[in-house]
Amino acid sequence: MRSIRHALLAVGTAAVVAATAGCSGGDSGTAAGDAGKLVLSTFPFGVEEFTEAVLDPFTAKTGIEVEVETGSNADRLSQLQVAGDKAGADVVLISDYYAALGQKDNLFQRVPADRVPNLGQIAAFAKDGAYWGPAYSYQLNGIVYSTEAMNAEAASTWDVFAGAHKGKVALPDISVTAGQLMISGVAASYGSGPYDVDTAFTKLGGWKPGVLQFYSSSTEVTNLLTQGEIVAADTLNGFATNLIADGEKIAWTPPATGRYMATNRAMVSTHAGNADNAYAFIDYLLSVEAQTKSAELVGDLPVNPGATVPATLTAVVGDIAKDPVAAGYTALDPTQLVPTRKDWVDRFAREVTGA
Repeated sequence: MRSIRHALLAVGTAAVVAATAGCSGGDSGTAAGDAGKLVLSTFPFGVEEFTEAVLDPFTAKTGIEVEVETGSNADRLSQLQVAGDKAGADVVLISDYYAALGQKDNLFQRVPADRVPNLGQIAAFAKDGAYWGPAYSYQLNGIVYSTEAMNAEAASTWDVFAGAHKGKVALPDISVTAGQLMISGVAASYGSGPYDVDTAFTKLGGWKPGVLQFYSSSTEVTNLLTQGEIVAADTLNGFATNLIADGEKIAWTPPATGRYMATNRAMVSTHAGNADNAYAFIDYLLSVEAQTKSAELVGDLPVNPGATVPATLTAVVGDIAKDPVAAGYTALDPTQLVPTRKDWVDRFAREVTGA
């Protein structure tokens, strides 16, 4: 795991630190705290952009030095499990499924609403009570497609993967975020609901002969599209942002039915040594200022309705960014996913990709 030290930019802001960070006490984790420090565990991509958009301004406002650790969802969760009360991370930015796994093992604590005033400003779906920390961004599942091969109406039906473009489509593996969202979209569209995986696996297994590749990274699917090897793929909206901005003859559309989204959560470690600073950071992360800059520089869809969504994102998702729930998107229930995950992964390999 890579560690990056984010420089202290405002050493002369002791008064602000006192106001936002408070004093480390019994409710601030089991480790000794540091009034001027925060350890942030986050994704390995977009760190420079996130630093410019969020970390630098946060430090400038509070004087709190942010130390960044990066790694995959799975690796960082494993480190928390192994380290126990010696875990160094205060705030963990992590995908919703892994946040739910960490909660099951009591690796995270509930973020108190009275310590994070901006919780009152964010969208209701971002405050889902199933999670102990708020969402700070979200990702929409849909279909990215070649505008030379089809229009949005044709791309928006799941039938686009059912043989009309045999050998020229790609689908996500269950190991990536889009994979579970796709499975639930197919389950809801053809079966009894988003967790009817019997129906979904039957459908996907039937489509498999016409699928060129079940991908496991954004690089794979973008290369397949730009090289003309595929004309459509089920993907997250973020996969299309750079392609569209670069002028590729590519577009993204939500499915006509079975619309699901994933969230990235801001979680506080159970053993956070700097929990007061963690609450101050999450509060800033949810602010209009941080949400706007993160959307602009990182490409994160904001959960604060007051944030400005840049043209690079609206070029992909349009008005959905204003209110994904109103557009028919819902998040999946972690209590349905966590207990069944291993079985579904095994079945996907056996009944879909191995069919």
